[in-house]
Amino acid sequence: MRTGEAGGLDIRVMSEAEVALAVEWAAGEGWNPGLCDAEAFRAADPDGFLMAFLDGEPAASISVVAFGDTHGFLGFYIVRPELRGRGIGRALWQAGMARLAGRSVGLDGVVDQQANYAKSGFVFQHRNVRYEGPVPRVIAAPDDTRPVTQGDFERIVGYDAARFGTPRPVFLTAWLSTPGHVARLVERPDGAPAGYGVIRPCRVGFKIGPLFAASPEIAASLFDALVRTAPSGETVVLDVPESNAAAVGLARSRGLLPVFETARMVTGMPPSLPLDEIFGITSFELG
Repeated sequence: MRTGEAGGLDIRVMSEAEVALAVEWAAGEGWNPGLCDAEAFRAADPDGFLMAFLDGEPAASISVVAFGDTHGFLGFYIVRPELRGRGIGRALWQAGMARLAGRSVGLDGVVDQQANYAKSGFVFQHRNVRYEGPVPRVIAAPDDTRPVTQGDFERIVGYDAARFGTPRPVFLTAWLSTPGHVARLVERPDGAPAGYGVIRPCRVGFKIGPLFAASPEIAASLFDALVRTAPSGETVVLDVPESNAAAVGLARSRGLLPVFETARMVTGMPPSLPLDEIFGITSFELG
């Protein structure tokens, strides 16, 4: 598509290489993406990553990933710094929101953009706070977690859907199998999931996400099992819904400190989420 920007502004779906470029821009903004995020994110919805080109050169990015027919998530909204204030971001925003028309759309907005998102109809739900610190020395304790296997996949998709807001099987297929990602599970006596979590290597350190659990004790077991897989001396990152006091307590008890915050904002009907079971969101980019 082409807008009326002088010199010509084209907006189109990103190629695989352009998604990787958007991830590089995110790294430049200090968002610390995972080493393999481009591949896993693009797998979720290959047509959900749009880039604006000014005179043929990449100028701005946005992700508008559709999850089924009713939900979507907006992220990677970045305009190259030297091109800001020229209407490029607005044109790209409108194209992205048009793609998700009719869906409930979520985003994690940085502090200085939250007022602008509100003007576009996004309503504040809760704050997410990034906690980070050195990989903690985990106190020796029985490990009641186990690795996630292919046979767990269908049960995890259902468990995850109730805590993300909608099923995302295509994304989880990539997220759980990406090289370097480690996933662990806690089961109830009947075999149903009681919690699961994933840790992945990032530009700086390792991020845990998601971390979903039926209780603070299960969340702590999963956290400790996951950080055991990270080298000592590295940094660990956990993005926590502030309204879950137990999640904040877990982060602080492991020596992590708040460094960054976003607001989860939604336009349309927000999903009903059990925030007391969300100890770490999956990502700021895809929810």
